[in-house]
Amino acid sequence: MSAPTADRPGTGVFSPTRARISQRTLRTDNWLKSPILTDLGFAAFVIYATVRAFQQDHFFVEKYHYLTPFYSPCISKGCGAASDFWPQILPDVWWLPYAAASLPFLLLFRLTCYYYRGAYYRSVWQAPTACAVAEPHATYSGETKLPLIIQNTHRYFFYIAGIISLINTYDAIMAFHTPNGFGFGLGNVILLVNVIMLWVYTLSCHSCRHVVGGRLKHFSKHPVRYWLWGQVSKLNTRHKLYAWITLGTLMLTDFYVMMVSITGWDLRFIG
Repeated sequence: MSAPTADRPGTGVFSPTRARISQRTLRTDNWLKSPILTDLGFAAFVIYATVRAFQQDHFFVEKYHYLTPFYSPCISKGCGAASDFWPQILPDVWWLPYAAASLPFLLLFRLTCYYYRGAYYRSVWQAPTACAVAEPHATYSGETKLPLIIQNTHRYFFYIAGIISLINTYDAIMAFHTPNGFGFGLGNVILLVNVIMLWVYTLSCHSCRHVVGGRLKHFSKHPVRYWLWGQVSKLNTRHKLYAWITLGTLMLTDFYVMMVSITGWDLRFIG
């Protein structure tokens, strides 16, 4: 940890009003467990999602109309039948993901999420790693300067994430319409569960809670918005849980679609 100097006054644990404790922490519990597990979870998703986004193969099963959410909407010239009615406007090059129009917004929606930022601030940025553990930064400006000031754009990415969730819902519905008519298989179940959880995560967002109930001075005069605010507030209490579940459902959905694309096998109930 960098110590304060005469030209750089201390902040945080080095503030003049704080007790002078030389140890990094007096905690005796396993306080590193949580940030380590968080780092491993993030790393697993980032590595898997990055590889799949740039693999540009085994993302669509035309026979069952299964499209992985990592490639939706598919607007590259290499999308083929997966493009559906979307215009194929992106060049088919290895360094550009087929869903390049949506992936940056989804990434920024997650990066600026109130839960995720708190999680990676502690696990990656170590600000601080855990309660009562000194952080390795001599100064801290909060979210007032670049790059952290970008966190304040979360509410705008929420709107775009809602649109993309609608697109994922469309994909899940279209998967019931195969070239041979109505069909229903395990892939449909996985796609449907994934899109439901994506909606739950999106609607449990703090920005959504503000949209439905923010700026109201009298709840009694707005009973509908008050009811919506109450429902979103209930979801919001488990926003952390939904954030992690959706990382899992996204990977599971993509992996299953990839396996069906490779093997051609899907557990079919109808059609």
